[in-house]
Amino acid sequence: MITPAQNTGANATQTQSSAQSGTSGLASDFETFLLMLTAQARNQDPLEPLDSSEYASQLAQFSMVEQQVQTNDLLTALAYSLGSVNLEELASWVGMDVRTASAFHFDGSPETLYAQADPGADSAYMVIRNESDEIVERIAVSTTESEFVWAGTDDDGAPLPAGNYTATIESYDGDELLSERLASAYNQVLEAQVGTDAVLLTLAGGEVVPAGIVTAVRTGA
Repeated sequence: MITPAQNTGANATQTQSSAQSGTSGLASDFETFLLMLTAQARNQDPLEPLDSSEYASQLAQFSMVEQQVQTNDLLTALAYSLGSVNLEELASWVGMDVRTASAFHFDGSPETLYAQADPGADSAYMVIRNESDEIVERIAVSTTESEFVWAGTDDDGAPLPAGNYTATIESYDGDELLSERLASAYNQVLEAQVGTDAVLLTLAGGEVVPAGIVTAVRTGA
């Protein structure tokens, strides 16, 4: 069985080999062109020297080939960097449990939620919503605690089905709502991919989040 690390190494090696092959071929053409131009200058007829405009044109071609070789070297280095470092980073995310302020997947076991009430609150409630954004349970919680265990039941104490849920903590000063914050929970990472400007993580419930919002990581169960 091929592990993510082995697959990453193979992809990086293949990328590097392909790029190096292209660079070698271009460099060989460059050296051949240089030898031909040197031989032409050395063996030209003194009575009928090479036309200056033609010679300048060949020198321009020479310069273009040289620049192409340098560009290809830079692309080779970039391809190798993307093929090894980024893919190794992606592989390290898969299978880990990450804590994010996003929807969480409830599998029937009690779920630990992380949230902090507003400093000025005299009361707080943890509000649980299902995938349809319907409130399934509203629980009074301590304003000084930041870690809570949700049993996975509704307001009547009946067990809720497995699925995706969200939790928010509402902070109150008397009857005034001070803030409503999304609680964090752990989810397992099923897939990691390079997005336009961030690494994107696909979580157990199908939620896709940027790696930048991860606040904690632990080894997956």
